[in-house]
Amino acid sequence: MSHVLHEPILDWYSAHQRDLPWRTPDTSAWAVLVSEFMLQQTPVARVRPVYDAWLTRWPTPTALAADEPGEAVRLWGRLGYPRRALRLHGAATAIVARHAGEVPSAHADLLALPGVGEYTAAAVASFAFRQRHIVLDTNVRRVIGRAIDGVEYPPQATTSAERRTATTLLPDTDETAATWAVAIMELGALVCTAKSPKCVGCPVAALCAWRLAGKPAYAGPPRRGQSYAGTDRQVRGKLLAVLRDAEGPVPRAALDAVWPEPVQRARALDGLVSDGLVEPVAAGVYRLPTGVPTG
Repeated sequence: MSHVLHEPILDWYSAHQRDLPWRTPDTSAWAVLVSEFMLQQTPVARVRPVYDAWLTRWPTPTALAADEPGEAVRLWGRLGYPRRALRLHGAATAIVARHAGEVPSAHADLLALPGVGEYTAAAVASFAFRQRHIVLDTNVRRVIGRAIDGVEYPPQATTSAERRTATTLLPDTDETAATWAVAIMELGALVCTAKSPKCVGCPVAALCAWRLAGKPAYAGPPRRGQSYAGTDRQVRGKLLAVLRDAEGPVPRAALDAVWPEPVQRARALDGLVSDGLVEPVAAGVYRLPTGVPTG
């Protein structure tokens, strides 16, 4: 299916795409999967050094699955949302158990992996295996919302209407559809940005329904903020940093030292234990998860 947006966006991508390590032709499906886990809610600049270190240490799912899950949490460092590290370790373990250590190419098999949702399954099938799937991340949804629907921001949760629109935009051939998926994503990341869209440099500015309507302001429900300071997320991060930097189990006193408010600190630590990111070794002693039952 040829659409009026295809040629200008694909041409723009050919000229302006970033040189990212997970986009090279020889990138393995495992490397693509790793990049997609890391890029969730995290900027490219923060991901690149961790991505490189991760693939140096664990170049295959088999290598990661053979290591302790706590080592995945340790190397994840300060990327944020560290449960992603555990989920990636779980996905590697499942790939070894179900697919002989090879990342599966079928969308349904990808979707069945721990921690892999609809977006990640479609992204890996498209980017690693050059298949035809709609790949709807925040950037893509914003471009479609502005160019097609004439709204500044898309709904907070993906709708069936957005999926229908994205499907009508998919080129017919697998290879072109796979390139389209990353091209429209790149346009949203670099040009059609959330706060300061660069409409002057946009290849589809003349076709954009939102621009042509005079850029009407967002009229939907309040958009979620990204506050961090003083939150449980910040406390969890400080507690995990102590455990990552330690060579062995850590006494409670060392964890207590990083946050002064005892109720919030205890709540954050309990949450880390519940999420499997921290293991109690004995009374008042904690470590990163080993995958070996305690007690």
